Amino acid sequence: MEFRINGRAVAVDVDLRTSLLDLLRDHLGLTGAKKGCDQGACGACTVLVDGKRINGCLALAVQYQGCDITTVEGLAEGDHLHPLQQAFVEHDGFQCGYCTPGQLCSAIAMIAELARGVPSHVTVDIAAEAIALDHDELRERMSGNLCRCGAYNGIVAAIAETFAEKRRMTPTPLQQE
Repeated sequence: MEFRINGRAVAVDVDLRTSLLDLLRDHLGLTGAKKGCDQGACGACTVLVDGKRINGCLALAVQYQGCDITTVEGLAEGDHLHPLQQAFVEHDGFQCGYCTPGQLCSAIAMIAELARGVPSHVTVDIAAEAIALDHDELRERMSGNLCRCGAYNGIVAAIAETFAEKRRMTPTPLQQE
């Protein structure tokens, strides 16, 4: 199987029943994404596939051949943390850190969803030109990522600060397709 993981071409020979999470962790040594519940309920294994968030524990690696996969290890640029990673540090958006990689990947994909005009369960006007990233919208969109330590206030503050300039996401014509 061939993938592009964190900007690097990767070819591996693994059992077709291998989950994407197990491929990343056990075969490629990318241990950022965590195995929490192994049932898709906690979000600790969230990674980005072609910019969209998925639960790596529920996905077979073979499904994502040829895709661009980004893990938490691929968010930073060299020694420079992604702005959201830095905000998590500044706002104590983690305690034990177990959920943090999934939270980070999920938040980055959430902003892309807003930019595309994808509504959530709490979006008031799904026909609106822009969706506001308000308190309820942010919390709803991140609800698939659990934090057992309860660092939610720091997580929300970090996301809100990092993406403050994108508080109202208006899809471009290209993003609406």
